[in-house]
Amino acid sequence: MRTWLKAFIEADLTRNLIIGLIVINAVVIGLETSPSAMERAGPLLTAIDLFALSVFIVEIAIKLFVYRWSFFRDPWNVFDFVIVGTALLPSGTGFSVLRALRILRALRLVSAVPKMRQVVQALLSAVPAMGSVIGLLGLMFYIAAVMATKLFGEGFDEWFGSIGRSLYSLFQIMTLESWSMGIVRPVMEVYPQAWIFFVPFILITSFAVLNLFIAIIVNAMHEAADEEEDEKDKALKLLISEVGTLRSEIGALRAELNAEGPNDGSADAVVKLPGQ
Repeated sequence: MRTWLKAFIEADLTRNLIIGLIVINAVVIGLETSPSAMERAGPLLTAIDLFALSVFIVEIAIKLFVYRWSFFRDPWNVFDFVIVGTALLPSGTGFSVLRALRILRALRLVSAVPKMRQVVQALLSAVPAMGSVIGLLGLMFYIAAVMATKLFGEGFDEWFGSIGRSLYSLFQIMTLESWSMGIVRPVMEVYPQAWIFFVPFILITSFAVLNLFIAIIVNAMHEAADEEEDEKDKALKLLISEVGTLRSEIGALRAELNAEGPNDGSADAVVKLPGQ
């Protein structure tokens, strides 16, 4: 039973059906936010949602039965278990937030689609390398916030009156969201030389440090792809090696049987390879 269930749950058809059901369930949960959709097809949407949840629960139960405790050794299985488990929490009047968390089931696409899973793994593997970049960016922000508070805090208390306000304003400037007309130009009307501070800050944070993040992530994704290719090559080489070993053993057995002397040819026929 366990062997059959394992083959069933790991089959490509089963995985594709689960992916399709996740997409449908995400669309249904989105439609439930529309009053007109609920008025027209509310019972149907609720039934589809309950059906999808039931299938997800059965899937998790089968995996628990098949893999036993090794189920929890795979982080993606734990991820699916937590996501599905949140749907079983009460969602009454006092738990509206938990009901809204049902849309998190759409995140199961990350674990179900191999390419998405590879991207997430690459991002996680890039986290240690991003530590130094985050530290550098934090240091630049702190220095710039102190300088901005000292330089512009008196005239623009709302934006630069404290280090906290300066950090938030500088973050807006870094994202290039209304940085010129919204903040910098009004500041330059009072402090005409303010561009000497803001332009280098934008160049350093937006075009230099943030690009380091992109470079690290891209490099991590390339490394993840290379590791996957290396694993495939290793598996292929192992298979070729095993086939070669098997042929050698068959040849040795054939030579041993032939060395025993003339016989009726039946033993020799047993060890002959196709085409020989």
